[in-house]
Amino acid sequence: MSLLVVGLSHRSAPVSVLERASLGEDAQLKLLQDTVAAEPAAEAAVLATCNRIELYADVDKFHAGVAELSTLLAQHSGVGLEELTPHLYVHYEDRAVHHLFSVACGLDSMVVGEGQILGQIKDSLARAQDLHTAGRLLNDLFQQALRVGKRAHSETGIDRAGQSLVTFGLEQLSAGADPQIWAQGKKALVIGAGSMSSLAAATLARAGVAEIVVANRTFERAERLAQILSEGDDTDVLARAVPMDSVPFELTRADVAVSCTGATGLVLTADSVAATVEGRTGAPAAEAGPTGVRDEPEAAATPLPSAGANGDENCPLDLSAVPTGFSVMGEAAVAGMDAATLEQHGAWAAGGAAVDRSRESGRPGPEADAELIGALAATAASVGRIPERRRPEPVAEVPRPQPVLFLLDLAMPRDIDAAVHRLAGVRLVDIESLADASADAPMAADVDMVRRIVADEVAAFGAAQRAAHITPTVVALRSMAAEVVAGEIARLEGRLPGLDGKHRAEITQTVKRVVDKLLHAPTVRVKQLAAEPGGAGYADALRTLFDLDQETVASVSRAENSTEKNRGPA
Repeated sequence: MSLLVVGLSHRSAPVSVLERASLGEDAQLKLLQDTVAAEPAAEAAVLATCNRIELYADVDKFHAGVAELSTLLAQHSGVGLEELTPHLYVHYEDRAVHHLFSVACGLDSMVVGEGQILGQIKDSLARAQDLHTAGRLLNDLFQQALRVGKRAHSETGIDRAGQSLVTFGLEQLSAGADPQIWAQGKKALVIGAGSMSSLAAATLARAGVAEIVVANRTFERAERLAQILSEGDDTDVLARAVPMDSVPFELTRADVAVSCTGATGLVLTADSVAATVEGRTGAPAAEAGPTGVRDEPEAAATPLPSAGANGDENCPLDLSAVPTGFSVMGEAAVAGMDAATLEQHGAWAAGGAAVDRSRESGRPGPEADAELIGALAATAASVGRIPERRRPEPVAEVPRPQPVLFLLDLAMPRDIDAAVHRLAGVRLVDIESLADASADAPMAADVDMVRRIVADEVAAFGAAQRAAHITPTVVALRSMAAEVVAGEIARLEGRLPGLDGKHRAEITQTVKRVVDKLLHAPTVRVKQLAAEPGGAGYADALRTLFDLDQETVASVSRAENSTEKNRGPA
């Protein structure tokens, strides 16, 4: 069997796809059950966070496993396989181990070094164990990933390489100001009472907000979170709970709102936010004006002005068809134009009647072409140079009014309408804008240290798995040896019926010690050899040399796997 992971994340898919592919609790459970029911997979675990969905499985066939896991992800996410496939990534064997260890250390997070992923990995393992879909491989993998993540945070300064998603979001809301100063005295509304919302509430409380209102569909959970915040030793924030239907009113009182729920629809619409801002400022929260360089197509070629008295009205020459991209004078202005059109323009520019020569049979000769081109060149010379195409000039940025409402959306799919970005008087930071802001985050030396830890741990995990692969064979060998000893002792008792119990026990122990000493060196050495790269064949060699029954080895492996499925998370 081999480890396979198929998934998508903020690195491989746009937020719009991640949003639609997000899996609720029930969908995750059904996905696990369907995965282990599929032919290629024996074990399965799902890691679903706000910016990643990954399906881990122990499969016996690579290509069949990829096809099956991809199909299951598409079915349970509700995104068609054709649309989902370009955004999926696949990791196999050591690369799959390396990927999960990197995720556990925060190297693959939207904000490098964030530690919340460890709790999400732990939850994923617990979910798989509850459904008995995690066997020996995934138990070992996820528990080792948790240990690697904790080691990275304790032995390096990876925490300094990036902040938690909540902290980073608050930094974006404060637009470069110190969040501790920015948050002082503000009133906050936290929508949701899950792990991310609780983290956001605690972060806001430590930042110094004056009041936190918690809204949740289950009022008891909102009350519990509000109580924890009020009783915290490190803050003196005023916290209270409200039902979800109080959110519109509480939003009118709040300076900052953080939303992270499991809702499938929008919690805050653009209209409701606009109404809140309008009620607070007395002015409509119209869409903010354009910023930066004006978004307009490049200027088309300027039509050739006429030398006639009527300006360029009714000019028959369509210079938009002229090849552009260079300054033109004279003959260059008409490159690619046919002679009939040139003649029309020449007659028009001279103030005479346009002549339609396009209906005449045949084409004027070279002399006529030269005459027409000369006339057009003279016209161009008399009115000046035809402007070249050039990039539009930057325009002054239309200033946005200072925000009166700050919104942080940490949900996937989004809780707050993306159209809120365009409302004046509001600053919205969501998963998509966080991804953009953190894309160019500098890599610290601590990140390199974590990468070395991950590489070492991947090698150690691979060695342990290869050694564990031969364990059932070694156990079967020792079981066979024990059966041989038992048979020989039974035969001895038949031949020496008068042997007393003391001597029988001594002989039995002596025979067992001889067998153990003979098997000790080869079994220890074969485990060492099997742990090395390419050592998988030693188990087969051992079975062949000692003529071990394959079914006996398999039964030992199944018994170990059954025990592993019930192991608790680290």
